[in-house]
Amino acid sequence: MKPIRTWILIADGSRARIVLNEGPGKGLKPVRNFDYEEGRTAARDIMADRPGRTFDSSGPGRHAMADSSDPTSVAQTRFAVQLIQFLDKEFANGVFDRLILAAPAKFLGYLRASISKTLKSATISELTKDLNHLPDDKLPKHFEDVLVL
Repeated sequence: MKPIRTWILIADGSRARIVLNEGPGKGLKPVRNFDYEEGRTAARDIMADRPGRTFDSSGPGRHAMADSSDPTSVAQTRFAVQLIQFLDKEFANGVFDRLILAAPAKFLGYLRASISKTLKSATISELTKDLNHLPDDKLPKHFEDVLVL
């Protein structure tokens, strides 16, 4: 009988890694790491020093324009989309059978917004935790409720 391969995506706005579990007693094995430099760049480093200026629609007045988006959020959303596209491709190729997502709340929201129906159906659990700072040997205890490792 073929083992059920579960990929666990552990991600935040600038880094991600995938670990594999192939069934009870098999533990977790590293699969791939992702590094997204743009996700670490602070908004103040991306944006202009001062907001642009605009004229009033009527009259001679001028005022500063408000920023329409947070560049850090935009960059992190892009990273989430790239991760989901990679996972979609690998799932379609039969590389893994099930998926677990682990990310801080905000980034997990970006992943959820990007996920396809097919990949969502393969997702067995989502953990709202930032586990990226943990070494691989400290990860299993965080997935005991979901997987038999």
